[in-house]
Amino acid sequence: MKENIRVSRLNSGLTILSDSMRGVRSATLGFFSRVGARNEPADLNGITHFIEHAVFKGTARRSALDIAIEQDRLGGTLDAFTTHEETGFVIKVIDDQIERGFDLIADMLTCPSFEEQDLENEQNVIIEEMKMVEDAPEDHLGEIFSEAFFPGHPLGRNIVGTPETVRSFAHERTSRFHRTAFDPSNLVIAAAGNVTHEQIEDLTAKYVSITAGSQGLSQGGGRSLVMGAPIVIRQNENLEQAHLIIAAPLVAATDQRRYPADLLATVVGGGTSSRLWQTVREDRGLAYNVGASTVMYRDCGYFLMFAATSPDQVEELVDVAMEGLRDVVRNGISGDELELAKDQARAAILLSLEDSAARAGSLANSELTHGRVIPVEETLENIEAVTLEEVNSLVAEHFQTEKMAFAALGDLDGLVIDRDRLAL
Repeated sequence: MKENIRVSRLNSGLTILSDSMRGVRSATLGFFSRVGARNEPADLNGITHFIEHAVFKGTARRSALDIAIEQDRLGGTLDAFTTHEETGFVIKVIDDQIERGFDLIADMLTCPSFEEQDLENEQNVIIEEMKMVEDAPEDHLGEIFSEAFFPGHPLGRNIVGTPETVRSFAHERTSRFHRTAFDPSNLVIAAAGNVTHEQIEDLTAKYVSITAGSQGLSQGGGRSLVMGAPIVIRQNENLEQAHLIIAAPLVAATDQRRYPADLLATVVGGGTSSRLWQTVREDRGLAYNVGASTVMYRDCGYFLMFAATSPDQVEELVDVAMEGLRDVVRNGISGDELELAKDQARAAILLSLEDSAARAGSLANSELTHGRVIPVEETLENIEAVTLEEVNSLVAEHFQTEKMAFAALGDLDGLVIDRDRLAL
């Protein structure tokens, strides 16, 4: 299924993207803002995520119940999310309901009421969300790790904020940040499925009316970016398993070397045939959940290995994982491993073309990260062009003892992991 991508860039700065798919009855529509948690000053930590929630509380034309009923009537697939670098609202509908879906999201984003009582109620909801994350050890460890890995930087802050900051998000504060964050210059509207580009352009003209007023939000919150190499062990005797992260700095999402970086992560721990899966789970039986991936922002990134195991097996698991990394550093990966990783990547990309939601998300991500749409053919060519030398060069540059980071959460009283144990 080939792409049929068109792009319009309006004078306001708003970008419209479409990918028409013949032979389907679905349409996915997304509104994306280039503003995320890293754009917030410290005293407003969490306000982007708060706005993501608060726009569901009502507009001049719709109550919160009206919004809930309408999204259920449209299929119940209206999803919203906040990351450190973007905020998104995505709905998937039958193709003849695209205008109703467009009207709903546009109304929520352009005309939210932000009534004081509604905001107070949502503050309580988000504080409960914070408690829920603390009860989810994998998510909680991720927050602990990020805070230590990005010391003093917005990328290290919790996306949902703190109870203190969230309690401060009254009507005026919330409205002021909303006007800036969802300014047209920050917005990307992406649609895929049984839609036409002209249709999305017409709906934008009809339903989107935001007064320009961007103040040029900082991409990093005003702090220089310096990644740490922390070793953090957090005690929680209530957990049955210990959760671990081993990480190292890697390339940014805008770096051309992102292709070999992703393939490297696939070889190390990206599937059931990966080195980490085979050694930790299949050969040693140390973990059920284990793997590796990359995390990439626009200006930085890192390689991540993760696992969960019984507290008494933590040291053995760390040693097995680090021995695997040492082998990668000393001997590199093989040509067969690289080709297998390429096959995995190619299959995932081509299969995603059958899903309108995946295609709309890919359009938006490409525009938000690179300022242009990268066609599937270009991506596949870049993946195929990756060489062993490029992958092993990344390993040599970034996998160094002094750069390795470690974080663990669980019943780990007495556990000591020193720099020598992370030596490469």
